[in-house]
Amino acid sequence: MFGDLMGMMGKIKETQQKIEETKKRLDTVMVSEESSDGLLKLTMTANRRLENISIDDRLLEDREQLEDYLVVHMNNLIEKAGKVNEAELGAVAKEGMPDIPGLDLFK
Repeated sequence: MFGDLMGMMGKIKETQQKIEETKKRLDTVMVSEESSDGLLKLTMTANRRLENISIDDRLLEDREQLEDYLVVHMNNLIEKAGKVNEAELGAVAKEGMPDIPGLDLFK
């Protein structure tokens, strides 16, 4: 019984380490969003850190349109980055979870 418990604890610790490694790797995974007319381009890491904003000069002439574009496309970008983040971290967590009867966290 204690051997099983020690094995589970070891597996949990290993999974925590893999999760931390995955978080660091996600700092290098880039997600992009671009307006359909190409006037606005955004890039963010999968850890939701904004890396780049590119705004065409034509878009700078209309403040209201720029604001609308930023809201819509930033929300899209955050959603994309969140999905990548959750999928990657969820896969690592699911893979590393010990099999505890009756505890189906990831099914």
